[in-house]
Amino acid sequence: MSEELYERMAQSIIEGEKEIAVELATKAIELNIHPLDAIAKGFVVGVNYIGDQFGKGEAFLPELVMAGEAMKAAVGVLEPELLKLGEARETLGRVVLATVEGDIHEIGKTLVGTMLSASGFEVTDLGVDQPAEKIIGKAIEIDAQIIGMSALLTTTMIRQREVIEELDKEGLRPRIKVMVGGAPITKSWAEKINADGTAEDAMGAVQLAKKLVGKE
Repeated sequence: MSEELYERMAQSIIEGEKEIAVELATKAIELNIHPLDAIAKGFVVGVNYIGDQFGKGEAFLPELVMAGEAMKAAVGVLEPELLKLGEARETLGRVVLATVEGDIHEIGKTLVGTMLSASGFEVTDLGVDQPAEKIIGKAIEIDAQIIGMSALLTTTMIRQREVIEELDKEGLRPRIKVMVGGAPITKSWAEKINADGTAEDAMGAVQLAKKLVGKE
């Protein structure tokens, strides 16, 4: 039964059907399906598919945006359930997430935020198009251990480096660790800009974050 539900969840994201995604998320809660399973085995499958298609040039930005909106809506339904489950645990650390200045993609970042919250991190998501000083300011304000930055365009990748250089200048490294992500981001880029790591997907990001706060 749940297999079919997971497939429909993935499909709702691929088709960017926000209302259907919400309906299926609500159904998952009624059926006592673990919210993380609904996300990882259902909705994320759709997100990854659209992401791959976009990468191959077979899906376009509007489809990506609609998939992102549907994902966000589904996660909005599941998040309170996740928080209920997460309340029983100590927080592993505080994370500031943002998409860098000049970039408005947030589907991957939102997903990473959800997974981190579900895994016991306290997450502050600043949203998209965020300048370095705002990202760093927020990290200082909430005493974050990790900054996670996303960039989906090769033209905005350099902003990740700028944030790291700024942190160095202010003497905030290595107290604040930096994770970078986004379609064009590779391990060698992460090393080149002195980030503390990158991950292929949201689950990988959670493992990396745990490693960075010494909770693995």
